[in-house]
Amino acid sequence: MSIKSFFSNWIVKNLAGAAALLLVLVAGAAIALSVITHHGQEIAVPDFTNMSVAQARQLASASGLRVEVTDSVYVRKMGRGLVFSQVPKAGGKVKNGRRILLTINSVHPKKVSMPDLVGFSMRQAKAELMSRGLTLGRLRYVEDIATNNVLKQLYRGREIKPGRMIESGAEIDLVVGLGKDDTETIIPDVAGMRFMRAVDALHDNSLNVSSLHFDRGVKNYSDSLDAVVYKQVPEASDNTVPLGSNVALYLKLENKTEN
Repeated sequence: MSIKSFFSNWIVKNLAGAAALLLVLVAGAAIALSVITHHGQEIAVPDFTNMSVAQARQLASASGLRVEVTDSVYVRKMGRGLVFSQVPKAGGKVKNGRRILLTINSVHPKKVSMPDLVGFSMRQAKAELMSRGLTLGRLRYVEDIATNNVLKQLYRGREIKPGRMIESGAEIDLVVGLGKDDTETIIPDVAGMRFMRAVDALHDNSLNVSSLHFDRGVKNYSDSLDAVVYKQVPEASDNTVPLGSNVALYLKLENKTEN
């Protein structure tokens, strides 16, 4: 049989046609799948922090992503029910349809029992507050035999009794003693320290934070935790100042500039 007559055979023609159609179908399916799934394309993860869950879901849907609440914390200074953090972080590259895990600020704040701090040293009291999920507020010095001995514990300006249930994260002011022979301290250099570490360093030196100044790059509470001190007033000095003196802190996010 000649080659010409072989290819003219109807069976061969049908097989060749079927093979060609199959190739077209496979190629078409691959193209369609690529268009539908944005094959090879990556999406920049939006910043969901400080949004409500409804807002986060709406933005995620518009971006071709999904969000899921997987955990909660309680941050007293942040709006309840708002997104505290996310995984992956904002700006990361992910595939279409990726699930973003959210941690939100609890709607119902956790309650903790107020400890009895009277008679503790200031540092012992600070450690006890931290272990209970409470925050040291201001140090108020009054004349006493022993310096930095806790005399009273205050919540919202009033004495608070041990055992009272209060919101986690609440600030507790301490009235502490000021002896005759130990009334001065130095101002440490907190430049470059993160927000909470700088506050701790000042408290450890028996100083108060008079005010906090965050630059425009700090847009929410989560940002503030990552912000670092770039200026303090007064500046660090070996000269002594009275216990309980005030220091103002100026903070910004590293590697971010104002717009």
